[in-house]
Amino acid sequence: MSDAAVLSIDAEAIADRVEAFVREVVVPYEKDPRIAVHGHGPPEDLVVELRAKARAAGVLTPHILPGGAHLTQRDTAKVLIRSGLSPLGPVAVNTMAPDEGNMYLLGKVGSAEQKTRFLDPLVRGEARSAFFMTEPAAEGGAGSDPSMMRTTCEMDGNHWVINGRKAFITGAQGARVGIVMAKSQDGACMFLVDLPDPAIRIERVLDTIDSSMPGGHAIIAIENLRVPADQMLGASGEGFQYAQVRLSPARLSHCMRWLGACIRANEIATAYACTRQAFGKLLVDHEGVGFMLADNLIDLRQCEQMIDWCAGILDGGSLGTAESSMAKVAVSEALMRVADRCVQVMGGTGVSGDTIVEQVFREIRAFRIYDGPTEVHKWSLAKKVKRDFLKAKAA
Repeated sequence: MSDAAVLSIDAEAIADRVEAFVREVVVPYEKDPRIAVHGHGPPEDLVVELRAKARAAGVLTPHILPGGAHLTQRDTAKVLIRSGLSPLGPVAVNTMAPDEGNMYLLGKVGSAEQKTRFLDPLVRGEARSAFFMTEPAAEGGAGSDPSMMRTTCEMDGNHWVINGRKAFITGAQGARVGIVMAKSQDGACMFLVDLPDPAIRIERVLDTIDSSMPGGHAIIAIENLRVPADQMLGASGEGFQYAQVRLSPARLSHCMRWLGACIRANEIATAYACTRQAFGKLLVDHEGVGFMLADNLIDLRQCEQMIDWCAGILDGGSLGTAESSMAKVAVSEALMRVADRCVQVMGGTGVSGDTIVEQVFREIRAFRIYDGPTEVHKWSLAKKVKRDFLKAKAA
């Protein structure tokens, strides 16, 4: 993918087409019985079916244009927010995690050969991917602190041999492309691998509160995985550098998609409050309910503005590490309030599976942890506050 951007007016048109597709084609699939019996995200046959329809409608991987040009982050937000209007939307149009972040990373740092072999099938929606970084906490491995990585890689002839265990690996079950992080004597490294591979064994898929991502989240054992040297991204020891390239945009993309989900949940809660009678009048006319919906409008708009601000920072060429931390905290916490109010407004219906409101609540609760818990981001920002103060004082 190049850094070329398209005009915002084109992005608006793309976003409009994505929204129409999600609302008209994807939303009816939310009641598909295949989802009800599948505990770890939408099953593969449903993913293939949805993507075939997205391909036919011309909205598959809409943030990457023919020729490889990637929308700016601000324009990506317009598209990804609309894709998130259904929990199945990102799956259908190929803007979901971790694929969206992996495509961005490969487009930025992959070689021409690596892009042809690993990136192109992802962009075409023919394959899913997984990002193998997080490790089991009980073993002292890398979680929110990637410097604790215990998975190792060593050279053996013209191959690297990787050993270790990974945890919470989203989409590993059913993925065809993997990006594996391991530590050499030079530091962190990243490798591209074809999946499945017998040396990468899924020990179990976790039962988690969220359920929107195909393949769920798995515990992985990596035992003597042999990877050709030309499948390393960059050079040995550059893994954290490349992780930074992926980190902020992927973190912000989560904010975009889940903002879309909460917009839809708020639409459902609003419709409920404006049609349901209680104690002689519509629910919305009761101040306690009306004020909750008013607060939702405020939080949703603030999320939109926070995403746009951070996207502008990234579009300006900055890594946006601190800014994306701020956005992730602000948006995830605000969306949690929105989702919670939607459930409360709808009462018993809000905690049932009759609408997606209950699922959105669960997904947002997980989002407050995924891509770094709120407290970790605040800790990092507090360190920056101190660092900036001492630097200014010494100047």
